[in-house]
Amino acid sequence: MKKQSGFTLIELAIVLVIIGLLLGGVLKGQELINNARVKNMASDFRNIQTYIYGYQDRFRALPGDDRAVIAHLGALATPAANGTQNGLIEGAWDSSAIGDESFLFWQHVRLANLAPGPTNTADANYRPRNANGGSIGIQSVAAFNKITNMTGSFAVCSDGILGTAAIDLDVLMDDGDTSTGSMRATPTAVTGAAATVTANIIPANAYTVCMAF
Repeated sequence: MKKQSGFTLIELAIVLVIIGLLLGGVLKGQELINNARVKNMASDFRNIQTYIYGYQDRFRALPGDDRAVIAHLGALATPAANGTQNGLIEGAWDSSAIGDESFLFWQHVRLANLAPGPTNTADANYRPRNANGGSIGIQSVAAFNKITNMTGSFAVCSDGILGTAAIDLDVLMDDGDTSTGSMRATPTAVTGAAATVTANIIPANAYTVCMAF
């Protein structure tokens, strides 16, 4: 009679331990990647404030709204279409219109050596992207309609952010509630509605996160 061969309990236990360690390593690695992505996005929001304050300190004007931008930054700079220098960054935060101050904001802060990136508005990489590949932008709150009831002078928005990251960003930078405070979130496809409460955030869905200051 042939003797049947198989794994002993000890061998099975060793295999299970190895599998557990591998899964734990993968999950930990994914957690580290997600944390790094959220911190990178948080830096985007903080940096834009720094760009504004740095430009104002140097030129006494807002990037995008600077009427004397050519005198300040040279012939490569593009003045906004209205040229009012009225203390507003006009145009939608995600505008691609070359005459909008919100679009020219990026050229002005880059020519002022406050931010990295191309200064040619026709460059495919001109508009900055977040760690998820979504758009980043700024506009004045006066005409802001992406999320209702936002208060402050300016709104910085970043879209295409997964729900889990939107929640983590709010915990890191605001009050932990994606529907209140200075930082709020709404589905990327939605405009003109109240922010989404944290309990209704769907982890795998894309959101636009905006911060007012």
